[in-house]
Amino acid sequence: MDLQYPIGKFQWGGEISEAQRAQLIDRLEQVPSDLHQAVAGLTAEQADTPYRPEGWTVRQLVHHLCDSNINAYVRFRLALTEDDPPIKTFAQERWAALEDARTAPLELSLSLLESLQRRWVLLLRSLGAADFARTFRHPQMGAVALDRYLGLVDWHGRHHLAHIRSLRERLGWQ
Repeated sequence: MDLQYPIGKFQWGGEISEAQRAQLIDRLEQVPSDLHQAVAGLTAEQADTPYRPEGWTVRQLVHHLCDSNINAYVRFRLALTEDDPPIKTFAQERWAALEDARTAPLELSLSLLESLQRRWVLLLRSLGAADFARTFRHPQMGAVALDRYLGLVDWHGRHHLAHIRSLRERLGWQ
């Protein structure tokens, strides 16, 4: 198993149907619950265990998912309210190295993520196909349509959940 990419790297297949989009939104809604389950019962020592050699700890992964989804939510809102707005990236490695990402209780990001996802899903379910065709401008990726970005956000959540689940399985933390 590839410890860094347990579900493979993100691949975009192009156009998606309304049913596929609804499935992505449903999975996005499920991320907080899935994350709660993935970290349930972990000790502080286990939460501070890297998911792979030289990788982030489980704690950092949880806080990273929250940080990343906050940024993604803002990017969606910018694309919906502005024409192809430029977005700012964030230095994920540096964010993960900050004190709060290294030491804060998991519950802080778990509860924040739960509230964020509920609000975001409410917004996403109100949108039509034309809304998902709107774009933002990423410094490295160029114009990114919201449909594609929804797919990337879905992959990202499943990717980090797989990190935690595979660590638990490898170390027998069931």
